[in-house]
Amino acid sequence: MDVGIGLPSTIRGATGAQIVDWARRAEARDFSSLGTIDRIVYANYEPLIALAAAAAVTERIKLATTILIAPLRVSGAMLAKQAASVDALSGGRLVLGVAVGGREDDYEAAGAEFGGRGKAFDHMLEQWDEIWSGDSIGPAGRPTVILGGSSGAAFRRAAAHDGWIMGGGSPDQFREGLAKLQTAWQAAGRDGKPQTMALSYFALGDNAKAAADGYLNDYYGFLGEMSQMVADGAAKDADTVRAYVQGFADAGCDELVFFPCDPDPGQVDLLADALG
Repeated sequence: MDVGIGLPSTIRGATGAQIVDWARRAEARDFSSLGTIDRIVYANYEPLIALAAAAAVTERIKLATTILIAPLRVSGAMLAKQAASVDALSGGRLVLGVAVGGREDDYEAAGAEFGGRGKAFDHMLEQWDEIWSGDSIGPAGRPTVILGGSSGAAFRRAAAHDGWIMGGGSPDQFREGLAKLQTAWQAAGRDGKPQTMALSYFALGDNAKAAADGYLNDYYGFLGEMSQMVADGAAKDADTVRAYVQGFADAGCDELVFFPCDPDPGQVDLLADALG
């Protein structure tokens, strides 16, 4: 199983200098991907823009939106052009992970309809296939497209594209999702196997617990008391990092992406060292 690392682009106060240093270090330490997650109503960097910055200072590492909330972007054609641009400028390294999201305040801020987001998303996915297959919009090329979510519709969409990403949860939950994905993949008459990814959080070093509690209770504050459960689940030592890797590998995951709770680029090296 490959192991990727998230950019600190969703951590309050992370600087541009930290993000590009992080990207360089991640490539030097042989992580498979740089990931981003997405919000509107939060003090984060926009995912594709953050990945474009990372692309400019790297050469080999994949660039992944894990995930980007596609229906927040009202124009599917514009999003397709932006994604194709990052993919082309990076030499074909973009993995476009997309989902519908579930925060109504993000949709309100973006001027997008929350209730009809699933229908809008399906339209976007169809539109992208047309654009990337030779339409005059944007540069030529098609990024890898994987779908997030746990509904029946999410697995149906994943089976029509390149695979599925689980946005959070345990290896057992991943195994259950993978079984649903494989069923949808077979029902769609697909050959080969889908690409699969999963996410976990980490914070290492002397400040690990404070970093995890501070960031994850802030980012997931809308969940109430459950935000502390997310923080408690972050890997805070090398043994837990390795246990998560083993657990997801045993569950059949192709790639696990660890997202940081601390924007200090030194966290990249701490994670790489923990992996051994």
